[in-house]
Amino acid sequence: MFRTEVNIPSSGLDLTLQDGIVTMGSCFADVIGNRLRQNKAKVLVSPFGTIFNPLSVCKLLDAATGEQPDWEQHLVQHQGIWYAYDLHSSLSSPDKTELLQLISHRLQTTQQALQEAKLLIITLGTAVGYRLHSTGQVVANCHRLPARNFTRQLLSTDEMMNAFGYTLYQLRRLNPGLKVLLTVSPVRHIKETLETNSVSKALLRVICHLLVERHEEVSYFPAYEIMLDDLRDYRFYGRDMLHPTETAEDYIWEKFTAAYLHPDFIAFHKEWGKMRRALAHRPFHPNTEAHQSFLRNTLQQLQQLQLRYGIAIEPEEQLLREQLIP
Repeated sequence: MFRTEVNIPSSGLDLTLQDGIVTMGSCFADVIGNRLRQNKAKVLVSPFGTIFNPLSVCKLLDAATGEQPDWEQHLVQHQGIWYAYDLHSSLSSPDKTELLQLISHRLQTTQQALQEAKLLIITLGTAVGYRLHSTGQVVANCHRLPARNFTRQLLSTDEMMNAFGYTLYQLRRLNPGLKVLLTVSPVRHIKETLETNSVSKALLRVICHLLVERHEEVSYFPAYEIMLDDLRDYRFYGRDMLHPTETAEDYIWEKFTAAYLHPDFIAFHKEWGKMRRALAHRPFHPNTEAHQSFLRNTLQQLQQLQLRYGIAIEPEEQLLREQLIP
């Protein structure tokens, strides 16, 4: 065998289709979250957008679990658009009041999802933080404001551990049964230089290790190790040489499903994969009897999946019915 495979034992978590999941953090949280959503999981994916550093992730989770900072003091207007330093740029608005309402709604949605969730997945992207001079606080996003407004620095292990310690305490108060799964993003942050990226990832891996040791509700999924050691080849990176390819994401996803999903969910995942391929089929001649028969059979199979697994099928059912000839 000419590679080092990362073998992940069963976690015992056995997530079902009915179990609530929340994902937070860097873009790898989006990858896992969207895969879960595509497979009909009950998941809230990155409600505050892509958040790279641990301090900002913790600040948002603290707010969602009950703390109410003065969000108006965290806003900035740039080129006619209002942004929040603690949120991704996609959560912005030309209207300040509208942005504050959006933030409030996202916090309420996240709090409810966390209360009902079985698992919170947090992906840490970088230990490099940008500290706003006017407040001394680390921000989640600089929103293309002048670099002179910020100081770039590596966050300390103590600072990140203290933030997580408080956040985990808040999460236990909100939902005592919630499990937390930490990952380190395999995406390479070379704009910080390769040397700084290596130190950054090492710091993140250290705090994940310490948090798993000190908190029984916390575990670690080795997406970073799978990418760097198991898939040790540039063919598994995209054209930018920074992000994993879809093939790499598929491989990491399969490792995740085997370790964390209930056998019934895994069985559904395989069946749903076939259904998604059938739904994506686009014929050259849609009005032929052969294709109409294919649509009717697919609709019947879809309804059977709904009965067996209790999934919502309204969008898929509507798609099929729109193609049927009365």
